[in-house]
Amino acid sequence: MTRLGRQIAVGPTDNTSDQRTPRKRLRLIPAAARDSFVPVVPARFRANPTEWDLTRIAPDRPRATGVPIEVKGTIRTDNGTPLRGALVEIWNANHHGRYRHIEDNSGLELDENFFGMGRVLTDDDGNYRFWTISPGAYLARADIGRWRPKHIHLSISGGPARLITQMYFPGEPNNTTDPMAILMGDAFERNIGRLYDTPDIDVDQGFQFDIVIGGRNASYFE
Repeated sequence: MTRLGRQIAVGPTDNTSDQRTPRKRLRLIPAAARDSFVPVVPARFRANPTEWDLTRIAPDRPRATGVPIEVKGTIRTDNGTPLRGALVEIWNANHHGRYRHIEDNSGLELDENFFGMGRVLTDDDGNYRFWTISPGAYLARADIGRWRPKHIHLSISGGPARLITQMYFPGEPNNTTDPMAILMGDAFERNIGRLYDTPDIDVDQGFQFDIVIGGRNASYFE
């Protein structure tokens, strides 16, 4: 299959990726109707200043269990133009490796103080920033002993498109056997967050994750 003019090999996936694969032939949306399918950001979202902080589900609630981290970066096109006003959403498993999702039946411990989802709009320079809890790895395929390494999902919506990618963590032992990492090949390095020392006393670690859309140096999108 092709995406943005590049050949993408088909390889092993986990069950979640299989469920996202279309079962029927895709139908082209007429040009006159395409504007109706552009993601819409409600006005009330712009006024909510807390959705960037996933470490608390509300300002007056206790902080979630685990290591608080900062994830920030810049989103640009292949010619270096910052993508401003784009909706960036993230979601990740909790400290124990469990998602707050009805279909997560792993039996791992839930954290009542961690919702695991957040969203922001990029500023005029294409920058975004989140606080979250460092996610745990989890067993994705018990039948073959396949673990998924720590990772954070990111969705970028701007104009008529929505792109989804994942940020991985440096030095994780399961990085080399992850199906997504295998598909990326040498490009996998571009999807690893760069560790930095953050001066903010409220988080323990910082990870820089810049995203490039299009071109030979593009980030890998699902």
